[in-house]
Formats: sequence, structure tokens, C-alpha cells
Amino acid sequence: MTDLLFQTDSYLQKFTATVVATNPEEGALALDRTAFYPGGGGQPHDVGQLLVEDHLLPVTRVRRQGEAVWHWIEGEVPPVGTRVQGEIDWRRRYQLMRTHTALHILCGVVWRDYGALVTGGNMEPLKGRMDFEFETLRQELVKEIEDRINTEVQASREVRVRILPREEAFQIPDLIRTKINLLPKEITRVRTVEIVGLDLQADGGTHVANTSEVGPIRIVDYKSKGRINKRIHIALGA
Repeated sequence: MTDLLFQTDSYLQKFTATVVATNPEEGALALDRTAFYPGGGGQPHDVGQLLVEDHLLPVTRVRRQGEAVWHWIEGEVPPVGTRVQGEIDWRRRYQLMRTHTALHILCGVVWRDYGALVTGGNMEPLKGRMDFEFETLRQELVKEIEDRINTEVQASREVRVRILPREEAFQIPDLIRTKINLLPKEITRVRTVEIVGLDLQADGGTHVANTSEVGPIRIVDYKSKGRINKRIHIALGA
């Protein structure tokens, strides 16, 4: 099992770990602990590097397989038992943290003010999109939504992360709308991300600690994906 350091500290940039499994044919290794986010929930995996003695090994891909997190590297795979120092590409990670929190702000505002459920989303650094069951969404509402989400950015709302037993998480009414019931039964602990006073979701990704860190959010596109489903694209400043 890999200890997922990013789940409790999204700001951790460097860490030490031990190689616990290798796949030299694929150029991959698993670590006993990692700050690299392995992707999921619409958020891409991290990239960065591992330092082994004096050798820098670029990390190009990260993926969770079972309870282990695997890191694909450029260079010779070190043997099991090797101590390594990991460092994530912080500029890219922080952009993704800001983007992910921006999408939660959008989700929270659209649910609170218009009662529309989110059905999906995806992101890249500084841009992303969310899909909603939002039959009444029209172009004239887009500017109103943009103004409201930026009001939440300026409100400097705290972003809290908690890890709860599954039974306790299922007692929180606000989590039901994010389809928490779809989580596999083997998941016994649920990680929640709360934008205090606005949004609460079961979520495994990385976020900033305060909405003020997101910066101005622009809605750059709006598309109808059918009578009910609507898509909103956002972008952030560098």
C-alpha cells in the first residue's frame, strides 16, 4: 500500500520514500509513500522527478493500481529498497489545484442558486469544464453565473479536507447529490472537500486552502449537449 501524502497535504512538494516494487520493462516503480497525484476525478496526474543519489529521473506518468501508486520514469529503474527523494512539478500542480477548486466553486454556485446537478467534468492546468443537468441554462445566464462564482472567490472561503469512515460520510445529506453511493464498497474511508459555506463533495483531488487563491474565473464557453445537459468551460489567469 502506498501512503497518499497528497490527501492530507496538497502543498507538499518534496518527500522521501522507498521503492517497494519495480517493472523495469515498463520503466515503472512503486513507492511506499508519495506526494504525486495519480490522476482521477477529472484531474490529471502529476509529473516531476525522483532523485536517486546524484541521478535525476524524470517522472512522466503516475497511476494508481490497486493500493499501490506507480511512477513511470525516464532512466534506469532503481532496485527495490532504494531510497529516493521525490519532487513534483509545483507550478503545474498549483495551477491544477486552483483549477480544481474553481470547478468546485462553479458546482457549488450552480447547485445553490439554480438547483442543477453536476454530471461530469475534466480539467487541465488553468482551464476546465463541467457538465450539468441544467435544462433552463441559457446564454443570458452565463454572465450572471460568472459574476456569482467570482463573488465566492473574493469571499475568501476556507477549503477544508477531511477523511471520514464510510458510514459517517453517508450520513451527510449534501454528499448524496455527488453520487457518493457509487463509490465501490471496498472503500471504507471517504475523503471530503468542503468550501465552507458553499460546497461539500466526496473528492480525492488536490485543492488550494482558500478560494482567494483561485484568482479571477472566466467562463469562456457554454454549450448545450442536449435538452437537459449543458456544458460550461472556465479559464483562470496565470
